[in-house]
Amino acid sequence: MQAIDALVTRRSATTLTEPAPDAGALQLIFASAVRAPDHGRLRPWRFVVIQGAARAHFGELLAAHLARTQPGASPESLQRERAKALRAPLIVVVAAHVNQAVKIPPLEQLLSAGVAAGNIMLAALALGYNAMWKTGDAAYDAALAAALGFGPADTIVGFLYLGTEAARPSTVRGEWQDLVREWHGPAV
Repeated sequence: MQAIDALVTRRSATTLTEPAPDAGALQLIFASAVRAPDHGRLRPWRFVVIQGAARAHFGELLAAHLARTQPGASPESLQRERAKALRAPLIVVVAAHVNQAVKIPPLEQLLSAGVAAGNIMLAALALGYNAMWKTGDAAYDAALAAALGFGPADTIVGFLYLGTEAARPSTVRGEWQDLVREWHGPAV
């Protein structure tokens, strides 16, 4: 697949199944991720791969987060939360390791991790897979982040679900023209 084809055809998957990217594909996917812009050469990207039986453990973390933040959550709600970890055969948790001691603004470090996540999604598509990017309250929970091995300087930017798309929906994205304007200097 040509790079421009991946860029103009990429869209989030709705249903992902096996197979997941194998070890060779993951090497290419992560090699693509770390090509994200990196002001100050900080390498702020951190990745955790969750697959196989570990997905059920991740589902328990999601359910525990919901139970902690919504004590009245029903058993059905907790089960739905657990099931989120089974949306795809492989999950990549992407985080930014934000170094407050450097002159590079924290926002730029977060954005770099966001671009790395986007690169992961594009690389997956180029290799014949697809992905969906999810966050939700659990992504911003310190206890969940710690359970995944992240420290206080790490900020999760997304849970990327990767696999083979079961069916390609025919949804069409809006055009870009209404989102772009040219600036000609300050208004007088």
